[in-house]
Amino acid sequence: MVKNPFVVRVYGIYIHPEHGILVSDEYVFGRQVTKFPGGGLEFGEGTVDCIVREMKEETGFSFRVLSHFYTTDFFVPSAFNSELQVISIYYRIEPEGPFKLPTNNNPFDFPEQKEGAQAFRFISLERINQQDFTLVIDQRVGELLRKSAGPAP
Repeated sequence: MVKNPFVVRVYGIYIHPEHGILVSDEYVFGRQVTKFPGGGLEFGEGTVDCIVREMKEETGFSFRVLSHFYTTDFFVPSAFNSELQVISIYYRIEPEGPFKLPTNNNPFDFPEQKEGAQAFRFISLERINQQDFTLVIDQRVGELLRKSAGPAP
């Protein structure tokens, strides 16, 4: 048994008014993963500070938190270590200034498929669903976002 079996992850939900929801395609632990941008909470860091730091690290842009959206409310073992339980916290966020991040139209459109590769793209809010995401908590959040957008056309 792991001494501290919890992993806290913090993610940002940025909804661009024209393009939709920003997602991150990544190649991690030898797997292609589509998820919300964000990452692990560091010791001594608050969750809001974490998502602000993670967004700056991943995109190069500064973001501010608008509101809390969701916190995991069911048991989820880590997809990468079944001895760890994942707790994820999601915040609605927006860039603090102009946002000109290069994005792709196709999933996993990396220059090279290697460990740590990352690319961003947008998914239409009206068309987003749980199948767009790899990880189970992100799937739940994708479904909540779809429901909040209303019926699909």
